[in-house]
Amino acid sequence: MADFRSRQVDKRPRRDRSSSQMGTEPSRKHKPDYLLLIISLLLCVVGLIVVYAISPGLAITNNVDNNFYVIKQSVAIVLGLIAFTIFALLKLEVLQYFRKILIGLAVAGVIAVEVMNDGTSRWIQIGGLSFQVAELVKLALIIGLGYFLIQRQREGLLDDTRKTLLPLMAVLLLIGIVVAFIESDLGSTAVMVAIMAAMAFVIGLPLKKIGIVAAIITVGTVLAVVSTPYRRDRVSTFLNPTSDCQDAGYQACQALIAVGSGGVIGKGLGNSVQAYGYLPEAANDSIFAVYAEKFGFIGSVIVLFLYVLLFSRLKRIIERTADGFSRLIVVGVLAWISTQAIINIGAMLGLLPLKGITLPFISYGGTSILFIMAALGIVYNISRYTNYETIRSAKIDRGNNSYDNSLLRGRVSRTYNTSAGRRT
Repeated sequence: MADFRSRQVDKRPRRDRSSSQMGTEPSRKHKPDYLLLIISLLLCVVGLIVVYAISPGLAITNNVDNNFYVIKQSVAIVLGLIAFTIFALLKLEVLQYFRKILIGLAVAGVIAVEVMNDGTSRWIQIGGLSFQVAELVKLALIIGLGYFLIQRQREGLLDDTRKTLLPLMAVLLLIGIVVAFIESDLGSTAVMVAIMAAMAFVIGLPLKKIGIVAAIITVGTVLAVVSTPYRRDRVSTFLNPTSDCQDAGYQACQALIAVGSGGVIGKGLGNSVQAYGYLPEAANDSIFAVYAEKFGFIGSVIVLFLYVLLFSRLKRIIERTADGFSRLIVVGVLAWISTQAIINIGAMLGLLPLKGITLPFISYGGTSILFIMAALGIVYNISRYTNYETIRSAKIDRGNNSYDNSLLRGRVSRTYNTSAGRRT
């Protein structure tokens, strides 16, 4: 069976604008990956249940109606489904065409955050609505970077330092200055760096150059930590979380108490203690700890299984995607959701320093759900055009050179019969 990445890139002019610019190979349309949508909805439902269960505690703490948080989370899920539907119906060439507008909106949003909040908040407040620009930036980064890398690949310029590596480093520098230093959001910075690293690796950027960039990022991270007192406190708390449970280590200690008190089967929906003012950000950054308190070890394993299943579906789509641009989009979405979930859950379990980042699908907050569902809508659309074939030591074509990529290796038992137009 032919390796779908072993085909030579046709450098002759093509009439199909989307094919010529995105490196696409025509694939017969088939049923999308319904399981991708089902898993996402299940995780959203889990989040809604937890928010509902802790709403009384949150309402007392913040002096609002008991149904305030449940209603807002329900609205966020509905808006997320609308975004999912819109992007699932949107052709990739249209998305590619409007990439500059998306990037422009992200840049304008970052500027608006700084102007309106003077660097004191990561949110834009418009009336009673709030908007976290970092989520828009993540989506714009995936679309823009995917187009940039595919263009460099088709032009044979992936190894070119001036035209490929320097622009990537400039983007990293901007993320470091604006997101990490000005907005003090190391969590979102880590997610964006993971997105860029994953996409650069999959497209075939030389490992030596990736290593150089990684070294620069490491130095910048160390400087960001040592130059800011509260970041030093977070690292110190991570290394010894019980050393100062009344001050710097308060959230870490309360999170561990919540996780530990859940036991094997949890305390149940109406028996949470930590949500009543003890655990900071119980509905947002710390929601996994509250979930573990309510549903225990068994419930936590079930949620982790849902995440792993979602990641496996995304990886499966990556392996079967026939064109480079689509593949990079799915890689970026996988890096986004997985990195964010790992950082959040790891921090609640004491395995990683606290980063102040939400848990995808589950944390309270409309912006995160809206943009993650929009991104999954794009992936859902891509899943309609995958090739169902066995993949052995797949190689992404880079003109006259190619490289082995372990991320895209694997065996798929079923093939897509293009002549019959059905899965076999």
